[in-house]
Amino acid sequence: METLQKCHQVSFSNSQFWQTEDILNSKLAILSVQIGYVALFSHLFYVIFKPLHQPHLISHISVGFLLKATLLAKFPYIYNFLYPVNGVLNVEVLCNIGVIFYAFLSGLEMNLNTILYGHKKAASIAVSGIIFPVIMAPGLYALHRKFYVDSDLYKLEGSTGHAYLLWTLVLTVTGFPVLAHTLSELKLLYTGLGKTALTAAMISDTYSWILFILLVPFTINGPAAIYSVLSTVVFIVFCIFVLRPIIVRFIDRKTEKDEWDYDQLLFLGMGVFACSYITEILGTHGIVGGFVFGLILPHGRFADLMISVAGDFGSGFLAPLFFAGSGLRFALPIIFNQGHWPLTLLVVLLLCVPKILSTLFATSFFGMRTRDGLALGLLLNTKGAMALIMLNIAWDRKIITVPTYCVILSGVLLMTVIVSPVIDLVFKPRKRFEQNKLKTVQKLRADAELRIMACVHNTGHATGMIRIFESFNATRVSPIHVFAQYLVEFTGRGAALVAAHMQKPSSHPGDQNLTRTQAELKSITNTFEAFGEKYDAVRVETSNVVSTYDTIHEDIYNAANAIGTSLILLPFHKHLNSEGTVETNAVYKDINQNVMQGAPCSVGIFVDGDHGSVSKMNMRIIMIFVGGPDDREALAVAWRMAGHPGIKLLVVRILLYDEAAEVDSSIQDDARGLLFAVMDSEKQKEVDDDYISSFRLKAVNNDDSISYSEVDAHTAEEIPKVINKLEKIGCDLYIVGQGNCRNSQVFSRLLEWCDCLELGVIGDILASNSFGSRSSLLVVQQYGYGGMIFGKHHNHKNTNDDGSEQLVVKTE
Repeated sequence: METLQKCHQVSFSNSQFWQTEDILNSKLAILSVQIGYVALFSHLFYVIFKPLHQPHLISHISVGFLLKATLLAKFPYIYNFLYPVNGVLNVEVLCNIGVIFYAFLSGLEMNLNTILYGHKKAASIAVSGIIFPVIMAPGLYALHRKFYVDSDLYKLEGSTGHAYLLWTLVLTVTGFPVLAHTLSELKLLYTGLGKTALTAAMISDTYSWILFILLVPFTINGPAAIYSVLSTVVFIVFCIFVLRPIIVRFIDRKTEKDEWDYDQLLFLGMGVFACSYITEILGTHGIVGGFVFGLILPHGRFADLMISVAGDFGSGFLAPLFFAGSGLRFALPIIFNQGHWPLTLLVVLLLCVPKILSTLFATSFFGMRTRDGLALGLLLNTKGAMALIMLNIAWDRKIITVPTYCVILSGVLLMTVIVSPVIDLVFKPRKRFEQNKLKTVQKLRADAELRIMACVHNTGHATGMIRIFESFNATRVSPIHVFAQYLVEFTGRGAALVAAHMQKPSSHPGDQNLTRTQAELKSITNTFEAFGEKYDAVRVETSNVVSTYDTIHEDIYNAANAIGTSLILLPFHKHLNSEGTVETNAVYKDINQNVMQGAPCSVGIFVDGDHGSVSKMNMRIIMIFVGGPDDREALAVAWRMAGHPGIKLLVVRILLYDEAAEVDSSIQDDARGLLFAVMDSEKQKEVDDDYISSFRLKAVNNDDSISYSEVDAHTAEEIPKVINKLEKIGCDLYIVGQGNCRNSQVFSRLLEWCDCLELGVIGDILASNSFGSRSSLLVVQQYGYGGMIFGKHHNHKNTNDDGSEQLVVKTE
């Protein structure tokens, strides 16, 4: 194999700005091609690896591995064009600038409150994850030296002291931004496991930076590094306690007045290079200065602005060059071109063990299951930029040789690559709730706590839903626990997602200039907390869910399953603005439909017809009952509200006869036929009669607070007429079932005319009128009979695992 070291002649001159040749004239074009090549193929590899939930880091390294001369041996002109020997130095400069910016953005997103006041469990797991690798790493390095057979070209390092130290540091690291991406992709971010992993990873990442600052200088400067460490610590203390208050006051003043422009941000960004240059002179490394500068800048709106400006430049273009360089140096055949390669592969596998063992040891003290401890250990084994930075420092300083570099990098890649597939296969976070018992309001005991998850997009949604919660008769015997979730679209870096998840807006210095998302969360939190303080029998918890809108329903599923809710309440995608006109958000509609397809509990969609109608002390509710599990769930909700002293409830049952009662056999499987459809319809009607009889016996009384009536419908035309008559009576809130389990030809035909299929036939009719009548609407879908599938205008029934039928509405 050809040697990796090449030399070229460089002429220096002091008579011009560039000491060598003019870079802008001679090298800018090829640098642009290199950046474009890496960015393009990184995105291509990311798309290829996306089904395996691999982070961007793996795609960046894969680009470098693709560039290797051994892989492009048949195309030497391509390789020499992309990476000419005399252009490597320019690429290295950009790589270092990129990794400095990457460290700066990492510091800008770091949440110090979580680090300083983290939970005991997460902190213990993080500390344990460092101690075990420190103990085991020297033994693994000794095995590597014993098993590897030196060749004439590639030999092991002669001096082992510094190599021991770097090997140990790499094994202690957890890649916090990479782990955040992994948890988001696996939809574990808002589970108990995910929260513990996030906090432990953030604490571990901070400890890794501390170890980097304290120990890496000794691998570079030897015993004299004690002066480098002390001077760096003094510089960091100066930045935090002297420089930070000055910068924070200046930045907050300009941010509050919204005076920033790109020139000013660019000037402030020069501080990254200034701090990096100082720490480089002090003998540590430039990335320490970049990280510290990001750490001392204020969070909130300014950090969001800075990330939006510098994020794509640092993380999207320059940092991939650095990571691609790691792949370019990765000579995998070296491992197999020596006699004891199976033993060397064993060492690579053993490198994955210390972090997992340490996590299992720590979680056992907190009573966690072995299965969860193993999953947490795999997650914390994720490596990131810090591990690669340490390896590249060791390479550049010749602390380790090519064989050691390839072995440890193989272990780092293996740890990171296997996490997502193994967790997705073993832990199965998306399917666990399917095995749980039914979670419905109807099945809930009257004296049990009603748990509701309220998903909102803004404060207006929160205000409207609180009026619904006030309608429930919350007592000490039958309390209510509301879990408010602020749904936020994720469009930035993985660590920014985690910062939004773990950090709530505060009034600390430097945090008062909140981002739009933080300000909205603070307003929503205050709204729900005021509601919780008003009632003794109501508990409220508020958090945010940050994810892409395409998959945010999976985060809602997992959060609802972990909490054990009986009802998920969603806002309708149409609402009245302050001017009285209707505004529509199609994205909210897609989220609602996705949630209804597979939620682990019952789902309600709230149509807020008027900002003041539902808040009245004396409220009139009309519940329209036709039949089926959704209507029974809607009646259960109305029944629970009827206990409120200020509510009058009217339950109207529409009885279908003649044409209106005809069974729609097309929704059944052909093998089952019309007879099965009729039998199922009769069974559902029998259950409906029993539940209505129970309601009339237990709830209907003589004080007119709860009343019941029946209306006959013989044709399809009579159903809208019945609803119009009810609207003339007038009410503040309608409660109806979504009705996706009705075997009726009439409703199947009416469904074809619906604009909002998630509301069902009756809900769609009422929603179209509610904005004019100022009446609100609550549409309920019961869990356990299948969710809505939006494909084509066609209804059919599926069978659940327990043998019960589910009606699925398809529209395309």
